[in-house]
Amino acid sequence: MALFRARTEPTTPLDGVDAVFADLDGVVYAGAGAIPHAVESLNLAKRSRAVGYITNNASRSDASVAGHLTDLGLEAAPNDVVTSPQAAMRLLEGHVAPGALVFVVGGEGIEVELRKRGYRVTRSADDGPDALVQGFTPEIGWKDLAEAAFALHADDPGIDGADASRGGIPWIATNMDWTIPVARGIAPGNGTLVSAVHTAVGRLPLVAGKPETPIFDEARRRFDAANPLVVGDRLDTDILGANRAGMASAIVLTGIDRAKQLLAADAASRPDFILSDLRGLHEPYPTVERVRGDVVRVGAARVRLAGNRVEIVAEGDGGLDLLRAACATIWESGIGIHVLDVPARLYA
Repeated sequence: MALFRARTEPTTPLDGVDAVFADLDGVVYAGAGAIPHAVESLNLAKRSRAVGYITNNASRSDASVAGHLTDLGLEAAPNDVVTSPQAAMRLLEGHVAPGALVFVVGGEGIEVELRKRGYRVTRSADDGPDALVQGFTPEIGWKDLAEAAFALHADDPGIDGADASRGGIPWIATNMDWTIPVARGIAPGNGTLVSAVHTAVGRLPLVAGKPETPIFDEARRRFDAANPLVVGDRLDTDILGANRAGMASAIVLTGIDRAKQLLAADAASRPDFILSDLRGLHEPYPTVERVRGDVVRVGAARVRLAGNRVEIVAEGDGGLDLLRAACATIWESGIGIHVLDVPARLYA
C-alpha cells in the first residue's frame, strides 16, 4: 500500500495513473448535489488521463447518470459511466442467451441494459422467466420482492452463488451495498432487499457490482487501463473491490466510512491513499516514516504503539496526517483493533 512505500519525495496519488475510476454516491455527489471540490478535481484529472465513473446504483441508465454528471459541471458521456447492470449483463450472458426472458427487480438501469443486448423483460413470475436480475430503485416494495421469490422457486432448496445454473433459474444481483448515502442521510441499500429475497428462497445470487470483480473488469476493458486508481468512500465495496481486482485505491472521507472504520480496516480493505476530499488527488501525498524505531511520523503527526496502547506522540495539525499515522501504526502492527486501546481523539 502507498502508506508504506519508501519514497524520497512526496508524490500525488495520480502519479503513474492512466485512469481514475470514481465511485458516485459519497464521492461525486450526495443526493442530487455535488460534493464540495469534486467537480473541479475530476475535471482537472481528466485533462491528462481517462476518468470513468463506477456505480453500484442500478436505478438509472448510463445516459441518465451522465446527464446528471454533466448538469453538475463534469465532462462526462454515457460511455464514461460503468454501471452494475452493465457488469451484470456479462454474468447473465454466461447463463442465458439473448432473447431469453429476464425477470427484473429494479429500475430503468437494468431494463435499458437488457434490451440493448436483446433480452426480453418481465415483472411477473407467472411469465416463466429464464433468469432474474435484481438491483436497487427507491420504488421497490414488498410485492416486488415477493414476486422475485416466486420467480426463483421458493420451494426449491437451491444453491449458493457459485453455480446459479442449478436449483432454479439464475439469479444475479447488481450489488450488495447494505446502505446508500442520500441527501437526508444513510438509507438501506440493495443488499437489504436481496437479503429479504434470500431469506425467502434459501439461496444466494451471483453479484456483479463492487466489491466483486466483474464491474472492475468491465471498467478496465472499456478504458484500456493498465494502472487505474479507484476512488471511493466505502472500504467494504470500493476499496475491497479494488484490492481484489489488483487496482490502487484511495478513500475520500466525504461519504460512508470515516476515521473509525479506517482504523479498524482489515488487511483486505485498506486503501493506498487516505484523502479528505478529491482535491487530495492533486496534492503531494506525505511519506510515512519510522523514527526512533517505534514512532510513525506523517508530516508533523507522530503515533506509536506501546504494548496494546496507541499513543499520540504529536498531533501535528490534528488533521488528516494524524489519522494516516495512526492507521499506519495499527495496520503495520498486525494486531486487531478490538484488543487495542485507541484514544477517542483518533476517531474524530
